[in-house]
Order: sequence, then C-alpha cells, then structure tokens
Amino acid sequence: MAPKLTLGCWDYDRAKSVLDGSLGLAGFDLVCQTETPGTLFPLAVNEARFDITELSFASYLVQVARGESQYIGLPIFLSRAFRHGAIYVHADSGIKTPKDLQGRVVGVPEYGMTLAVWVRGILTDEFGVDVDTLKYRTGGLNEPGRVERLKLEIPGHVDLQPLGPSLSLNAAILEGRLDAIFAPAPPRAFAAGDKRVLRLMDPAGPWERDYFKRTHIFPPMHILGIKKTVVAEHPTLPGAVYRLFEEARRRAMARVKAVAESSANREMSPWYAEAYEQAVATMGPDFWTYGVADNTADLEAFCRYCHAQHLTSRRLAISDIFHPDTAAAAPI
Repeated sequence: MAPKLTLGCWDYDRAKSVLDGSLGLAGFDLVCQTETPGTLFPLAVNEARFDITELSFASYLVQVARGESQYIGLPIFLSRAFRHGAIYVHADSGIKTPKDLQGRVVGVPEYGMTLAVWVRGILTDEFGVDVDTLKYRTGGLNEPGRVERLKLEIPGHVDLQPLGPSLSLNAAILEGRLDAIFAPAPPRAFAAGDKRVLRLMDPAGPWERDYFKRTHIFPPMHILGIKKTVVAEHPTLPGAVYRLFEEARRRAMARVKAVAESSANREMSPWYAEAYEQAVATMGPDFWTYGVADNTADLEAFCRYCHAQHLTSRRLAISDIFHPDTAAAAPI
C-alpha cells in the first residue's frame, strides 16, 4: 500500500491538476484538502497539520531564521502579486504620493505578513520612504480581532500597536484614526465606492509594469513546504513534489493561453485576452515561473527586506530557505 501524504492548498489554477487528481505523486497516496491561506497559515506555524502545505513566505522566513520551522520550503510560488495597488489612503489625509506616507499612521492586518514586507520594501527601494517612521496599527481588515500569527521581536523605535479586538482597519480609516491601509484585498469602504477611501496608485497597472521592466521582480507571496520529518523518511520527495507542481503550472499556463486566444470567451472577464496579451508583452510568454534560477532577484530582495524590517535576525541566503534538490533544479 502506498504511503499516504496530506496536502493543504488553496484552489489555484496552477494547483488544479494536483488537487483534482489529474496529476498524481508517483508512489504516494496524496490526500488533498482545499483551504484558504487564512486557514492554512496559522495551522502551518502552530501545529504543522499537513505533510505538504502552502506557506506564508514571510512567516516561513521568520521561523527559518529562528530555527523553528517544521517545514522545508520548495521554490513553488503558489501565489505571486504586484503590490503597488495594495495601498489605500483616506481622501482627507493629504497623502498624494508614496513619500507622503512617511511618519503617517498606517493600518495593516499583520506587520509580519508577506504583503506588508513587499509594500514596505517597494516603498523603501522605489520611493525612498523610511518605513520605520510609519506608525503601524494592526487588526482585521473588515472584521476586527486579527492578531499576528507569530510573536515578533520588533525594536522599540518602530511604533507598532494593535487596534484592539473591537475595531477593524476599515472602520478605523473611516473614523480618521488611520491615514492609510496596506492590505491584500480592498477595504470594504473602497470596494463599495466610498469616496473617503482611495487607492494611492490608481490605476496600479502602469506602476507595476514599469517596476517589473526595471527590476524583473514579480513578488512571490506563498510557497510550498514539506514537513522535515516526512523528507527524512522520503529523501527524494522534494524533487518529486517540485516536478509535480511544475507540470501543474505548465498545464495552467497552457490553459490561460488557450482561453485568451480562443474564439469564444470561456472566462467571465470582458478583457481576459487583453490582460494576457499585456502580461506577455511585459513579462514574456512564461510569466509565472518556479525555481530559483528565474527568480533570484525576487528572492534576494525578499530576504533583504525581511532582515531590514526586523523580522529575521540575519539576512537569509536563498540556500537557507529551499531544499537543495529543488534550489538547484534547472527550469523544466
């Protein structure tokens, strides 16, 4: 009987062939469970429930630096996203440019979340913002009560405080308690068209395309990890999992291309083909890659940001964070 392995992952198109069983992991009975990142990330850092799981990239680096991670990472970037469009400001705050954020009160769901790391890194590198001068207030975006999933050791000169259990970031910015919000999804007020909350860089697309052309960085947000105890028992597993998800990614890329170039639109987005063509024109036809070789700039920047923002006690190297069989893997 094949050994059973559990996999926890959100239902991304690049994971679909694994999750639906179209692709199998040879020699193993892979039991897949679809869960949101919001469910998976606390499970990963607190109890390591799944043998293979989606991980918050920032939380993983924090735990690696502390020697606490029960997982070894694979350079499989299940979620990637440009983040220039993740900054929302109160219309009366006087914030017109990214530099105006310096010294302001900014809400973020968690200081240590991957999105916040990328936003602060981009503000530093691209706009010269001293992000240590921001006054950070943490809490749930639209519902109150969210807390840091890991205990952080942030120096005292950084003003970092929770909003408390009864106030969301959305409510706080409407009440004028926040000048801005960094968030992976729009605050409810912005999504509802409330003119009191604006996106700072809107439209964000031109900023993000220019950023990629200059830096070749497409920010990785979530990676895949395998329990170290499972790897010890099955040493060839990391390479096999990497190849499995790489094939799933290739199938997903082929479908995106086919849908964009088809005569009938199979996706409920009026400008699906235009978005695909724009991505290809900016980033090339294989714009969502796995592995280290094609993503060195992204990974080095993220390791640098985590250290500069006081999340890791040392600047991690790429070799510190991925299993050697996958870190050295050539693109397939």
